[in-house]
Amino acid sequence: MTEPQVTLDPASLNPVEEKLRGPLEDQLTSALRSATETTRHAYAGEPVDEVATILLERTKAALHPDIADGFHPDQAQLRHVAESIVADAETRDIPRPRP
Repeated sequence: MTEPQVTLDPASLNPVEEKLRGPLEDQLTSALRSATETTRHAYAGEPVDEVATILLERTKAALHPDIADGFHPDQAQLRHVAESIVADAETRDIPRPRP
């Protein structure tokens, strides 16, 4: 799995956010990568949607509250990260709960 990367859309940023874009992307990426690693190691067969929710919660928990409030990642991309965690776990034979 490649490491997730947060890239902000410059068209959606105000002038102050645009000036801080690089450091902000670095901080968001760091928080998401940390959340990804923690979630990967704690994974116990949860469905993809739940993993995506956990990723978002853990990412926001690692951010300053003001930044966390404004962080709204692309849900499809977040789901992709969650899917890769689940797929990686399946290749490692982590048992999944029965429905």
